[in-house]
Amino acid sequence: MAIFNPTDTALSIKNLTVSYHNQPVLWDIDLDIPAGVMAGIVGPNGAGKSTLIKSLLGLVPSLSGEVMVHGRPYATQRKRVGYVPQRSSVDWDFPTTALDVVTMGLYGRLGWLKRPGRKERHEAQEALEMVGMSAFAERQISQLSGGQQQRVFLARALVQQADVYFLDEPMAGVDATTERAIIDILRHLRDAGKTLIVVHHDLQTVRTYFDWLLLLNVRVIASGKAEEVFKIDHLRQAYGGQIALLNDNESLMFAASKVK
Repeated sequence: MAIFNPTDTALSIKNLTVSYHNQPVLWDIDLDIPAGVMAGIVGPNGAGKSTLIKSLLGLVPSLSGEVMVHGRPYATQRKRVGYVPQRSSVDWDFPTTALDVVTMGLYGRLGWLKRPGRKERHEAQEALEMVGMSAFAERQISQLSGGQQQRVFLARALVQQADVYFLDEPMAGVDATTERAIIDILRHLRDAGKTLIVVHHDLQTVRTYFDWLLLLNVRVIASGKAEEVFKIDHLRQAYGGQIALLNDNESLMFAASKVK
């Protein structure tokens, strides 16, 4: 399990507001995530989970807000941050190999004008081995299964050797074996002192996977240690009538298997 150190904050967000077409998607978000945790971001469809990550990374504009990574503005800390986007947002028909995709993760370190050499390709190959994809290094990404594609993008993030990783639904649409493999890799990174911030949709696995939790629905419903946030009252505030919960000696049983 993660060791919480309140004096070391990996991510700090102040007064973050994001709006699409004059409709607030995120409203006045204040949040501090300690270093060295596996943090889950959960909430219903339209809650702003993916938008939160994209706004933090500057991929969508915000109306207001400040984002700090390990005590400094994100703009100065980009090299300390890794990102795994939703698989559905990637053009998997682009003609490139798995090894080339992973090597692209090194461009932030090299700069776009310097071509990766033997050392960088060796690092990329090692990252593919970590996710069980070394045998597919020369395979076109369009020829890989959904779970294999997700592992390749995870390897691309790993090769960056970041301190904070953002992952947008990395378990969505993958088989059970791939999901277990991804979780094992993320736990290994956490145990090595990295911070993992993961958009997740399966409420049944939240308490098993995460030690820190953000419950979001446009606003912050609750945040903190998973056992303190994952409560019936908080979940009902976030999901409303979309979820039915039963309280049995303070344990939670779900009437629906998954709620996105």
